[in-house]
Amino acid sequence: FSTSLRTHITAAQSIDFHRYTSKMKNHHIAIAIAATAASSVSAFTPGPLPISTSHHPVQRYTPLFADESSSSSGTAAAKAIEEGTHDELMYALGVNLARQLGDVRPLVENSEELTQVARGLLDTVVGKFNEDNQRELLARRGDDLNKIIVDRANNIRKKIEEAGTAMLQEMSENPETATLESGVVIHPLEAGPEGFGKGVKPTQASTVKVHYHGTLPDGTVFDSSLGGDPVTFPLGGVIKGWQAGLQHMCEGETAMLGIPAAMGYGDAGTPDGRIPGGASLFFKIQLIEVLSAGVGGGPKLVGADGTELKKNSEGSGLLGADGKPL
Repeated sequence: FSTSLRTHITAAQSIDFHRYTSKMKNHHIAIAIAATAASSVSAFTPGPLPISTSHHPVQRYTPLFADESSSSSGTAAAKAIEEGTHDELMYALGVNLARQLGDVRPLVENSEELTQVARGLLDTVVGKFNEDNQRELLARRGDDLNKIIVDRANNIRKKIEEAGTAMLQEMSENPETATLESGVVIHPLEAGPEGFGKGVKPTQASTVKVHYHGTLPDGTVFDSSLGGDPVTFPLGGVIKGWQAGLQHMCEGETAMLGIPAAMGYGDAGTPDGRIPGGASLFFKIQLIEVLSAGVGGGPKLVGADGTELKKNSEGSGLLGADGKPL
């Protein structure tokens, strides 16, 4: 593999996916609705919602549709909310509830539909639409509602799958990458201490220590060890894409892995909805150490306790010809 792309992985580093990134918009936000719609439970069946404790910044609303105007003409100016007031506290409650609901805009096709969705939410929340009215409406239009949710959720999922496939294809066309029979694409970025392709490799039975950073095709980060300690785990206990990819990496190497859905979380995705069904996954992984059951690499010296002796280790217990510690 070429060594022209070499990047150290650090806690402060963000992963550059731009050379593989498609222009797909962020539609994974409706995946929980898609999963519900595909189940035997009615898509509109309510459930308990925990209070969100996320400290991630909330983005201001921006128009989704071309026919939306940024002008406030014809509407009353929104009352300014002063910091530290009771109004701000109530506004924060609304923001919290909205974050639990998620962004429904990918499930609507224009601003008029979004307006009607907002009206339904508001009328129900303020009690304008009582319990009997709600049940009557959902009983009468429930089948239609489920159908449109399923159809649109499937379209969202199709876009996610197509974006992942396109990214994997683009990634595989890079001459610095290797594509395994499983479809996993490996792009070596930084060599280990013995050079690219040299050193200890993990096996299915190995326990490894790694740093990693995982994203969806649109760049959304769903999991990362950056900013914390490396993670240690048995390789046989993770997704198949990791098992296949890491067994082609050597200790100390950093690589990008492109993992098709079949080698990740399949058609179901994850139960929490962070990874949608059918999504390809993209990881940057630093294989810090193969802790057990590794193969290959040069000969190693071990101490009386069976621990490998490092070049710069002190008190190794080995003596030179002069009788002094090495």
